[in-house]
Amino acid sequence: MARILLVDDEEHIRRFYSEELADAGHRVWTIATGHDLLQTIDSLKPEVVILDIKLVDYNGLELLQEVRNSHHDLPVILCTAYDTYKYDQKSIAANYYVVKSFDLTELKLAIHRSIEANSG
Repeated sequence: MARILLVDDEEHIRRFYSEELADAGHRVWTIATGHDLLQTIDSLKPEVVILDIKLVDYNGLELLQEVRNSHHDLPVILCTAYDTYKYDQKSIAANYYVVKSFDLTELKLAIHRSIEANSG
C-alpha cells in the first residue's frame, strides 16, 4: 500500500487516522506541526501527504504552496474540519479536499486515487 505522511495538530486525529490507515495496510508517519515539513518529506519520501489546513504554527494552505513549489508531483490531500476552504483559490493546488470525519471512506478513496494517478 502507500507511505503516508499525516500533518495534523490534533493528537486524537493523528492517532485515530494513523491506526485506521495502518489497518488498511498503509505505512503512516505523523507530525503535529508544519515546522520542517519539506525536510520531513525529503527524508521520509511519502507517496501521499494528508495536510490539515488549520495548524497551530502554520497555515496549511501556505504549506501546500511550499510543497507544490518543491514537490510538485507529490499528491496532497487537504483534510480539514472546515468545508468553507474548499472554495479558496489556494485549495485548488491540492489533489483532493476531504472534510474530517470518523468515517474514513472518503479519505481512503482519495488516497487510493492519488496513488493510482501518481503511479500511472
